[in-house]
Amino acid sequence: MSVLKTLARIRPAFLQRAINRMARGAGVRADFQEQLDQFYNLLIQAVETGYPTWLDSVLYNWAASLTQSDLQEGQMNVFAVLDHMLILTYEIAREDLEEKEALDLLGAVLPIFTYALDKAARFEMETRVTYISNELADIQQVLERLDRNKSNFIAMAAHELKTPLTLIEGYSAMIRDMEKKDGNGQIDSLLDGVSNGVQRLRSIVNDMIDVSLIDTNLLSLNFQPLWLNQVFGQLKYEINDSLASRNQSLNIRAFSGSNEMIFADSERLYQAFRNILANAIKYTPDGGSITVDGRILPGFIEITITDTGIGISPEYQAVIFDKFGQLGDTSLHSSGKTKFKGGGPGLGLPIARGILEAHGGTIWVESKGHDEKRCPGSTFHVLLPIRTEPPDPNIARLFGFEVNQKED
Repeated sequence: MSVLKTLARIRPAFLQRAINRMARGAGVRADFQEQLDQFYNLLIQAVETGYPTWLDSVLYNWAASLTQSDLQEGQMNVFAVLDHMLILTYEIAREDLEEKEALDLLGAVLPIFTYALDKAARFEMETRVTYISNELADIQQVLERLDRNKSNFIAMAAHELKTPLTLIEGYSAMIRDMEKKDGNGQIDSLLDGVSNGVQRLRSIVNDMIDVSLIDTNLLSLNFQPLWLNQVFGQLKYEINDSLASRNQSLNIRAFSGSNEMIFADSERLYQAFRNILANAIKYTPDGGSITVDGRILPGFIEITITDTGIGISPEYQAVIFDKFGQLGDTSLHSSGKTKFKGGGPGLGLPIARGILEAHGGTIWVESKGHDEKRCPGSTFHVLLPIRTEPPDPNIARLFGFEVNQKED
């Protein structure tokens, strides 16, 4: 008896056993029987022609019809069905056929099932990859929307806070003027407290505005000549009181490139380095030291700011440059910009990164880890492009640079 006749003879038993084992419920069985009939017809075609590709269409349809729960569970359902069919074919051949019939049947269908199993695995994997890619795309859209909402909130909150801040400052100044005329010095300390609070709040509002400008690529730079040694000299003078209050030392080395004129936005660059130094002061224990050094690289000046602080764990070395990237329990932080582990909104380093990237530079940190006893320290690396003339041709002319105009 030929293999085709054998397949025709065992067909009823094969279909019935397959339905009983793999389908539950009358509705499911009816639908599954129709699919099994289609599969069995194509199996016969594949055996008759010797081309297992006859099964491709049904395998593809099965893989494409996987439900969301099937895809979420990650099980190879079509592969499992084919595996059950192969085992069932082997059982029927062993129980219902003569030895020669069984060997002929298995010899004919095994290569086809092998092909089908491989093809089903590929189809299922492609379907699952498509599903996961779509899920990731949806998640990415949600995250982008949340980030936009956060940026919009920052911009709105900063704008709304500016008006009451201005009112508080104005009325405080009026009260101080009235107090001077009356000669009553009792409220001086109260007004000083209000003034300090307003200054701190205005600093936060300004940071929020800067973050909003960076997020929306609206941060404008005014390129002017500057010398890094002068920038750091001014910074040292500004933060000298903070260093003294913490008994810390700041060593600014005369590194290569620090006394060369470059073009950059001096105000913004000053702000970026001030934020980095403030971070170093904050996370360095009393009595520690901070060192500014650097070197010239091809096309860049590398500036390093090294502290003897508590360090940063590797998993957080990228997080600190994200907006509101607070580390640790914020309820344990003290307030202030330079107090040891003092709290804050977590905007200083993100703003520094935004300013440096707007200049065409970058920033990263290296640290052996976080340890408040041994204090392994951290080193912030800044790459700043060496600009020998301003990028704006109009400003370049003001400084006497010749600008070549391209012909249209």
